[in-house]
Amino acid sequence: MLIDTHSHIYSEEFNDDIDEVITRAYDSDVRKIILPNIDSSSIKKMLDLADQYPQICFPLMGLHPTSVGEDYQEELELVEFWLKKRKFYGIGEIGIDLYWERTFVEQQIIAFRHQLQLAKKYQLPVVLHVRESFDEVFTVVKEENTPELTGVFHSFTGTIEQAEKIIDLGFKIGIGGIVTFKNSGLDEVVRMIEPQHLILETDAPYLTPAPFRGKRNESSYAIHIARKIAEIHKLSVNEVAKITSTNAVNLFGI
Repeated sequence: MLIDTHSHIYSEEFNDDIDEVITRAYDSDVRKIILPNIDSSSIKKMLDLADQYPQICFPLMGLHPTSVGEDYQEELELVEFWLKKRKFYGIGEIGIDLYWERTFVEQQIIAFRHQLQLAKKYQLPVVLHVRESFDEVFTVVKEENTPELTGVFHSFTGTIEQAEKIIDLGFKIGIGGIVTFKNSGLDEVVRMIEPQHLILETDAPYLTPAPFRGKRNESSYAIHIARKIAEIHKLSVNEVAKITSTNAVNLFGI
């Protein structure tokens, strides 16, 4: 069994064939899919999909850093409203983004810190967005860190030194399609990270792994990420599946 720990298959890119996407995932042994939220505009579609496939899709609640704007306080109030209303399996996708958006960096940090505190309050793991912002995210997490704070650094593309910092925190490292890219260099970093620290993710519809790069990503393609990690660590795909899926089950409580 494979678990895709980060997939936005509730987004509009899947409006026309979501049932087929779920079927293909299941047929590729991807039996559980974690759905991180983006903002108020994505909640309904995400929850509708989770309710339609409750044994496969597991929703998270959070405010994505690129959605932090002037109304971020209202967005955060809505996050907590939903956390009180129904079961979620984590807080995410949260963090700091210095690639797409720098206008509201101060507000991003405030929103991020607030959501880390919500994670501790509700005893839920966090899914961290760290695009061009590893040092900034790590600093805030370290300041807020307590034994009950757990989570994953999503879409990891960093150095072995950064990976060791994540491991020392007790967090997991999310590996996606970039590890299959020919010149990414991520494979060499992953070679130095024990699989016990890794979880699989697609980030569908983005970051499609080889050999489908350039096409829409989907959860069934997690198998290609697993195969690449198996190749790097000279393990069988079944061994990679068992290790990473156990990590995901333990982290998200699914």
